[in-house]
Amino acid sequence: MRSITKKNTRPELTVRRVLHAMGLRFRLHRHDLPGTPDVVLPRHRAAVLVHGCFWHQHAGCKHAKLPRARPEYWLPKLARNAERDVRAKDALKTAGWRVFVVWECETKDRQALARRLRRVPIR
Repeated sequence: MRSITKKNTRPELTVRRVLHAMGLRFRLHRHDLPGTPDVVLPRHRAAVLVHGCFWHQHAGCKHAKLPRARPEYWLPKLARNAERDVRAKDALKTAGWRVFVVWECETKDRQALARRLRRVPIR
């Protein structure tokens, strides 16, 4: 568990590279915003949250399997993560930010990710 990082994960770096290639400039991990979004586009008041499929329980994703070992530990923990995500997303929207969630499994295909990120409501 110690080797699991919160920042600068491979999916997050992929999203950042794609956004930068699109000519967008951003800030990282703004602690003054609810939920500390991974990528913030301040000019457009948009926040991009990069979620790991397992840790944030991406519905219908093969990477979001529940562990068989110690379900009494994992089930409440993963449920709390999902609840925290909803609260953070709602708080950002209430504060006037546009929120866009990118899942880890969506970062595998960079071209599809770039097409999806072009639809980010930033204008």
